[in-house]
Amino acid sequence: MSGVSRTATGMPARELAFRKGDMVTIIEAVEGKGWYRARHNETGQEGLLAASALRERGAIRVDPKLSLMPWFHGKISGVEAVQELQPPEDGMFLVRESVRHPGDYVLCVSFGKEVIHYRVVHEENTLSIDSQQYFSNLIDMIEVRPPSPDSELCRGMAPLVAPANLPLCPAGWLLNLQHLTLGDRIGQGEFGDVLQGEYMGQKVAVKNVKCDVTAQAFLAETAAMTKVRHKNLVCLLGVILHNGLYIVMEFMSKGNLVNFLRTRGRALVPTQQLLLFALDVAQGMDYLESKKLVHRDLAARNILISEENVAKVSDFGLARVNPKGADATLLPVKWTAPEALKHNKFSSKSDVWSYGILLWEAFSFGRAPYPKLSLKEVTELLEQGYRMDPPEGCPPTVYALMRSCWELEPGKRPSFKKLTEKLQKELKHLRDV
Repeated sequence: MSGVSRTATGMPARELAFRKGDMVTIIEAVEGKGWYRARHNETGQEGLLAASALRERGAIRVDPKLSLMPWFHGKISGVEAVQELQPPEDGMFLVRESVRHPGDYVLCVSFGKEVIHYRVVHEENTLSIDSQQYFSNLIDMIEVRPPSPDSELCRGMAPLVAPANLPLCPAGWLLNLQHLTLGDRIGQGEFGDVLQGEYMGQKVAVKNVKCDVTAQAFLAETAAMTKVRHKNLVCLLGVILHNGLYIVMEFMSKGNLVNFLRTRGRALVPTQQLLLFALDVAQGMDYLESKKLVHRDLAARNILISEENVAKVSDFGLARVNPKGADATLLPVKWTAPEALKHNKFSSKSDVWSYGILLWEAFSFGRAPYPKLSLKEVTELLEQGYRMDPPEGCPPTVYALMRSCWELEPGKRPSFKKLTEKLQKELKHLRDV
């Protein structure tokens, strides 16, 4: 960290003492990459914390690994579960959140043309059905011992409710470790290295994270990725549970958009290609918007480029299906909309603001936004109505798109569908000239 951060009294700020699992409140970002001034919730002491040491409080409430498995259906009622899975067949099962007992789960097993519901009790970070066998998470309970009413897992358990008809779910996203070969390190993410690899003859990118509380936010990313498929979103191939968690994704040979543009520059990347990248991202985000998914970390560094020069949105680390009520989290200030910075209000419209910043990054060939301004200065200037000037050589129509994304009132910003239409029109105009 360059320089010395100072407190309000002018004294140099020290690093905040903490232990894993402690709760802290972020007061402000400080100058110096990845550092924050924070207050310990118990001791009241203030000091500096590295961003890498912090995780969103809400991320540890429910194990996001559950959402990686298609058999986990979230908070649905028994009636809704019956409607979901028809017709019944021996061995069919699903797990849902308990409606009557918040925090617990229900294992629903189909057997003999009936479905039996078992309550899974969650206490002290373990799960149990019979108070004899305990599991650290549902994946261990389900994947290691597939459920059946006559299995060791279910023997001695009393059904919760009368049998009903419930569905067969796909086997899940689990891949076979024996088919994975790991290669060189090709990048580094928030939760660990990104490696090049090969899975059954296909080139892949692999992220390896430990399955502990510190990796929960990243696991939530994977949960979101299992629900979406689009040509402009990086494709999740599956996960491997071994010495932690391996996230296996499609390999994007040309890296992220920032490095792609910085290493090539104006001489090698014409305006038409920049517009194509912008269109790719807008189409991917339009799809996410249609699925009510909010990215919350849209930036050029999170756009990957394929061998065929197709741009794809990646890193759903902060994505939330329903962002309402989410706890405050560490934010990329220069990419985040004012209402999200000030009131923690995230929506597709706050993603549109971030998209405007991404456009500025693209047409400045990878420059960092708000050059020479500190995070504090950016926040203050935005409230006063300041907006960045267009990058050198940026077409006026594209800069007009940026400015429309930076409307202070979210409702006045265009949708990603509208942005897609305008970019298609701009590309057609460029080709006709």
